[in-house]
Amino acid sequence: MAGTLYLVPTPIGNLGDISKRMADILAHVDFVAAEDTRVSVKLLNHLGLKKPMVTYHRHNTDSGGQAVIDRLMAGESCALVTDAGTPAVSDPGEELVSRCAGLGIAVCAIPGPCALITALAVSGQPTGRFTFEGFLAMNKKNRRVHLESLRGEERTMVFYEAPHKLAATLRDLADTFGPERPVTLCRELTKLHEEVRRTTLGEAAAFYQENAPKGEFVLVVRGAEPVEEREATLEDGLRLVERLREEGLSLRDGVKRAARELKLSRNQLYEAALGREG
Repeated sequence: MAGTLYLVPTPIGNLGDISKRMADILAHVDFVAAEDTRVSVKLLNHLGLKKPMVTYHRHNTDSGGQAVIDRLMAGESCALVTDAGTPAVSDPGEELVSRCAGLGIAVCAIPGPCALITALAVSGQPTGRFTFEGFLAMNKKNRRVHLESLRGEERTMVFYEAPHKLAATLRDLADTFGPERPVTLCRELTKLHEEVRRTTLGEAAAFYQENAPKGEFVLVVRGAEPVEEREATLEDGLRLVERLREEGLSLRDGVKRAARELKLSRNQLYEAALGREG
């Protein structure tokens, strides 16, 4: 019988965030799959644990993933951990979970530290509906394409960003969504120098243009204001009838379709269309 893959979150800065269940799982499993064993061994030492470890990160998802799966299929249990935060969220653990699911290997996620949820909760931005966009592409063109696809997004948007890319990202965000769009910048969450800055994209871009950012950031950007649907007018209907006529529809069929799509009176639209065609 195959073992179980446990997704064990690790503190994003404060070791006090380790839960008893997280510690118990780490003590229980046969081995640990770590993003960086040098980082994870410090956590295990803090808990007074010694465990066999293997590496699993974005550069070895094929070989490292297969090594983990082989041991799981042999009946061993494994704790997947990252350097900080919840495995499989903006993380190559996503692929390992998918492979385990396909093979019928049990996967158990342990609740715990997650920079995404921590930042969203403290942001002061709407939290009822949100979209997690992770890290933007380093390539400027790809980054702009990604942001353009979000131009009309009404949900709160959450991004991760490294300090050396922050200034450029804020400029692109301000260019796409407008300098007045509210944003909350969460830096070094749960750590000694934690900072939450609530401002606008324009002000944030200007500030970090002059002040070198330090630490890892989570950006929580308010979504676009809902666009109120305008009721169609008779003139809108006439323009649609004209286009449909050019596509080969008869006047009567064009009016019928236009009236249905725009929720207009068919009789009024037909009379107006007759008058226009003379």
